[in-house]
Amino acid sequence: MILCLNPFTGLAGDMLLGALLDAGASLDAVRQAVAATGLTGWRLDAERVRTGALTATRVRIEVDDDATERPAAQLITMAARTGLTVAEAALTAIAEVEGALHGVPAADVHLHELGGHDTLIDIVGCAAALRDLRVTRVHSAPLPLGGGTVHTRHGVLPVPAPATLALLKGARVRGGEAGEAVTPTGAALLRAAGTAYGPAPEMALRATGYGAGGRVLPDRPNVTVAMLGEPVAETGTQIVLSTNLDDVTGEVLGHVIERALAAGAADAWITPAVMKKGRPAHVLHVLTPLELADDLQNLVFAETGSLGLRRGAVEKVALPRHFETVRLHGRDVRIKHGPWGVKPEYDDLAALAEATGRPLQELAREAFDAL
Repeated sequence: MILCLNPFTGLAGDMLLGALLDAGASLDAVRQAVAATGLTGWRLDAERVRTGALTATRVRIEVDDDATERPAAQLITMAARTGLTVAEAALTAIAEVEGALHGVPAADVHLHELGGHDTLIDIVGCAAALRDLRVTRVHSAPLPLGGGTVHTRHGVLPVPAPATLALLKGARVRGGEAGEAVTPTGAALLRAAGTAYGPAPEMALRATGYGAGGRVLPDRPNVTVAMLGEPVAETGTQIVLSTNLDDVTGEVLGHVIERALAAGAADAWITPAVMKKGRPAHVLHVLTPLELADDLQNLVFAETGSLGLRRGAVEKVALPRHFETVRLHGRDVRIKHGPWGVKPEYDDLAALAEATGRPLQELAREAFDAL
């Protein structure tokens, strides 16, 4: 599922969680994830509220221990118990930027305003909601920066807060009204989810949700908008080059396929065939964009010695996909996500198997477990 966000007036952890619940995420699933952290003395509820001209979902969090100062490592450890990588990554990102800003190692960071258990609930809750909705891609419109100042334990700081700006590195932003529009929690969640910025991708819209913030604005609703959709296929015309070969060795066929792919072919493959007089043969197929068809045609002639080939236009249908990287045994392994499943990249697994001496299928299972 694709999640597209419109941070209309901004983005905070509770606003994002409210929008995801409003779009259909299970509150029970969110509560179960928070319970898995080992946290006690908390309550999490959601209610419909009026904000401006709209109704939206407002998240209410209560904690018995209202201390706001805690070691970041403590919250990261609690988030890790849930198995929600987005939650752990978001809290780790907060620790890293706070450490960089204050000149201490991330492992030694002591959070002040962000050290409360409500921060943990916001982050774990959003990660659980993303999992419950089966979100695999997150897109966002440019984020409003806000402006002015904010009072913190470190004194008066500009808005956006330095931690927020650090977490937003690489994001697309825009100007905004005075006040804190994007919180460090919201920025950390977007970063951990691998958010892409810009126009929403083409998708089949399935659900929408509105998450309310706590501020009352005089002229507009204070909401973050979530849109959920399913990916749609991309279509386009490509050229298939085909030629029958009965006098070319297997080594040459493999070489031609490698050359064609290196030259930009979308795909290349061999099918067995029986030709005149019962002679066994192979049919070489090369799928190519139109602009490369002539170059690849010349490559096939030169490498195979064939005196002719067939060219035909075909319509290619490609479902959207994206990649996620997991770390296994000190190496990166790419995982391809499609609408109907995920698959580790063979080349990465093969290189890891060669380096470690581990069976490839065993490493594939470990890659799935690491997601």
